[in-house]
Amino acid sequence: MATFSQSTIDKGSDIVQDFLCSTCEDKKLDNTADFYCECCVKFFCGNCINLHSQLFTKHDTFGRKHMKKWPVTKKVEDFLLKCDVHRDENLKMFCDEHSELCCTNCAFLNHRHCPKVTLISDIVKIQSTDLKKLSVSIQTILEEMRKLQGNQEANLQYMQNSFDEQLQKIHETRRKINAALDTIQQKTLNEMKDTLTKLQASCKDDVDKCISLQDELKQLRDAIQDISDKSKLELSFIATRKCKDKIHHCETFLKKNSLGNKVSVTFQPNNEIIQYLSTLSDLGQIEHSAQTLMVQENPNKVITVQGKSVHNVRISSDSGVCNIGAICVLPEGQVLVADDNNKTIKLLDQQHKVVSHCSMTTWPFHMCQITPSEVAVTLKNIHEIQFITVNNRKLVTGRKLQLKHACFGIAFHKEDLYITDQTALYKYTLSGKKVSKMFEDKSGPYTVYRCAVSPTGDKLYITDTSHDKLLTLARDGSVLATFTDPALQGQGGIHVTPAGQVLVCGGSSHTIIQVDDEGRKKLAILATKEDGVVNPRSVCYNRHTASILVGLYYNNILVFKVQ
Repeated sequence: MATFSQSTIDKGSDIVQDFLCSTCEDKKLDNTADFYCECCVKFFCGNCINLHSQLFTKHDTFGRKHMKKWPVTKKVEDFLLKCDVHRDENLKMFCDEHSELCCTNCAFLNHRHCPKVTLISDIVKIQSTDLKKLSVSIQTILEEMRKLQGNQEANLQYMQNSFDEQLQKIHETRRKINAALDTIQQKTLNEMKDTLTKLQASCKDDVDKCISLQDELKQLRDAIQDISDKSKLELSFIATRKCKDKIHHCETFLKKNSLGNKVSVTFQPNNEIIQYLSTLSDLGQIEHSAQTLMVQENPNKVITVQGKSVHNVRISSDSGVCNIGAICVLPEGQVLVADDNNKTIKLLDQQHKVVSHCSMTTWPFHMCQITPSEVAVTLKNIHEIQFITVNNRKLVTGRKLQLKHACFGIAFHKEDLYITDQTALYKYTLSGKKVSKMFEDKSGPYTVYRCAVSPTGDKLYITDTSHDKLLTLARDGSVLATFTDPALQGQGGIHVTPAGQVLVCGGSSHTIIQVDDEGRKKLAILATKEDGVVNPRSVCYNRHTASILVGLYYNNILVFKVQ
């Protein structure tokens, strides 16, 4: 059997094989082949084929438009032929009793007492294969695996949300107890966090398993597509067995994991805790339950505004008018606002009064939640990210990240930081290591202004203030949708609620609108200038008070009660 060289293939990705020019390879050059000569059994690049055609005028050559005439790649042959146990051995036999492909070593070690171990070369003479049907089956399984993966990724966020909600019950119960219960409270919180960690670890294992099985299925799918027209009977049989085994493995895995299951963390307070304080060791029981939800959160459920209040957030130390460019609500209900005109981050209480503040070295432009008590703030006109922690109703500045570009918009999801510099979107690790430049548009000065991420992390939203557009990107940075509307003139803030609802400010159009989660159409105008929305700079949903907070340029925030 002739062997052929090919370029490197990324591990774990779909099999994307390519051949190298045989002539160039002899010269130690790695040039991709564009033609195959059936007579020479060699490959040629665009330059070498000209000389070959002059020397061998009667040879039939096939370009990339006729790759069905090209041989099976060495990579695909090795992938299918090599024994999974004995990597240096080829699969040559099939044990009917165990329904297993085996090499000579496997046959000797594990199947020598089996009644029927047959050479594959003999089986293919009497048994046919249907690779196209297998390809369809793999595609079906891949779709189910993708659904399960997406469900489990959403489940991670659902568990975190339930954890955040139950945390409120703990604090409500805790307020009825005196300060002597601090130790017991801490034990309960630690137990709940341990429960969440264990649950998330299990769910993450399922996600990782989904990704692994999908990679294996994709490799098999591409392999059988490559050999489907090659009349390679042995390869076809081996591919058939491998596909059926892998499909069975995936089906078993899918049966064990229901798409509808939602695992939540709950806290059950003990109502008699004060009476029996001396006998208790915790504030209540931490539980989790898996249930099939008939109704899931709808990211396109239209928000209805029911009332409004105005709150002044100016403090005595402010030197100028407050400009609330960013708002963030933490899981325990704390509200932080970024007053960029006064270079200050302010902490608000439940009545939206400032209870603490800390000064920044320059203008704080945007911020996002990192942990239940920590936010990250972009500092305008310098290349820094400042981390701030809420501790006992006080703001404490922490570490900084120094980047090599300007920092404007910021969002966070699963250890990934997404940062804009006005014309590009970057992905960083939480430690500040640059992962990639995901998107760039230099057609204007503010084409990549602010950003937000969906609860499951599958979509990124960026505002293009230069062209009054909202862009929706996939995980890889590709553009999924572009949305324009008269209500988005001079865009300000953008925010995604825990349910996935997308809220956008129209700065100079004085509006707050809701856009569908695909980023393709306007669902509702939530508030306008008539409602007091004048030059809105930021917007954020507060699940604890069922309200939308809007930051304005003139000292105030608006609080809209919603349903």
